[in-house]
Amino acid sequence: MLRLNVPMAMKLAFDGLKDSQYKTRDTSIDDVGGFETVELSVLLCNDDFIRKLNNDWRDEDHATDVLSMSQHIPDLELPVLMLGDIVISVETAARQAEERGHTLIDEIRVLMVHGLLHLLGFDHELSDEAEIEMEKEEELLLRSLGWKGKGLIQCANDAASSESVPTKNSDGEASTERKQEGSLRFYKPKFNYIFCDMDGTLLNSKSQITPATAKALKEAMSRGVKVVLATGKARPAAITALKMVDLAGKDGIVSELSPGVFLQGLLVYGRQGREIFRRNLDPSVCREAFLYSLEHKVPLVAFCQDRSLTLFDHPLIESLHTIYHEPKAEVMPSVEHLLATSDVQKLLFFDTPEGVSTTLRPYWSEATNGRASIVQAMPDMLEIVAAGTSKGNGVKMLLDHFGATSGEIMAIGDGENDIEMLELASLGVALSNGAEKTKAIADIIGMSNDEDGVADAIYRYAF
Repeated sequence: MLRLNVPMAMKLAFDGLKDSQYKTRDTSIDDVGGFETVELSVLLCNDDFIRKLNNDWRDEDHATDVLSMSQHIPDLELPVLMLGDIVISVETAARQAEERGHTLIDEIRVLMVHGLLHLLGFDHELSDEAEIEMEKEEELLLRSLGWKGKGLIQCANDAASSESVPTKNSDGEASTERKQEGSLRFYKPKFNYIFCDMDGTLLNSKSQITPATAKALKEAMSRGVKVVLATGKARPAAITALKMVDLAGKDGIVSELSPGVFLQGLLVYGRQGREIFRRNLDPSVCREAFLYSLEHKVPLVAFCQDRSLTLFDHPLIESLHTIYHEPKAEVMPSVEHLLATSDVQKLLFFDTPEGVSTTLRPYWSEATNGRASIVQAMPDMLEIVAAGTSKGNGVKMLLDHFGATSGEIMAIGDGENDIEMLELASLGVALSNGAEKTKAIADIIGMSNDEDGVADAIYRYAF
């Protein structure tokens, strides 16, 4: 049974304020002796419940450890002091207790003291002086009650100071220390949005999202950061890949109702998954490309929103589905039938890296003649997309749609097709496995996709 001893905590808190000289406290609750009784409720809940409360009352869509909601109305002269409600997430408290080396009941007591002081007029977010005063009162109250643990403010400050001390890299330049997993609740996000590429970035060389990366993404999202995909993939492929780590669906990163930039910016979805932009490829370019594919036996796939179309089966085309999670390609009987089936947003050629660089890329750069653009995200693939479109343009459209600015975003990528997006962002992170051109323009060169580069960027730079 939890023995919080709330009445004793309230009595000591009230007594401690009688002769205090705090300058920042709201003194609307001062003469407690003027009330016949005092009422306070303490609710213990889980992360989902407190996240909903946090979103409803503070417009912050993430779980937190404790919330205080005052019911006191100074202008009403009532015999009862309706102090308010303290809501504590036991799940978050349990994690924090483990990190701080004390029991769950110790952590809940620390959180209750913090919540109680908020109801008594303290607010550490007002100013540095207000934080110092509330921190002092937390320590006094915990000590008076004989309860273990440091105050919540001191715990947060200790964590921040121990994990964010600047270090020097081998070149003598300042670098940012990586924050510990599970510690982001103690930090304020530097960005409202993280735009992230998939292949070569979010996905490792096995085309998988690792548990460590998934955990970092979930932790960032729990702090209110919105993670948005900007990828060459079709939306169904993104949903399939993220579903494997429980990051697809209503509360995940991607679903049919979420925003995102897909097919290299040729399809952009806004709020509620509503399509806000689509650009189709010139049919004449599509026809020429498929005739080339048939003549030279080079595998080619057309991406048509949520479908993939081709003219013949090939192991490399099959790998798009089995390895890269794309919709299984449908084989069409002819070029004309394929073009009549659906509008095409992009084309994807397969070849060896040498074949792409020495044959396909030079040929199609000249053959498209301004009618389309050539994009290369992977060494063994060449993409043909509508001219004047890019991930960067797609991200700009979404920012306008959100009413946000580039100063609010961090972007993470690896390929040449990510350059505009990284240049647009307030902080552009290129993973070390990325193209040299991409790394040359990036603000930061992070760890590789096989070293959980996205997770490292989140823990190192996003907070």
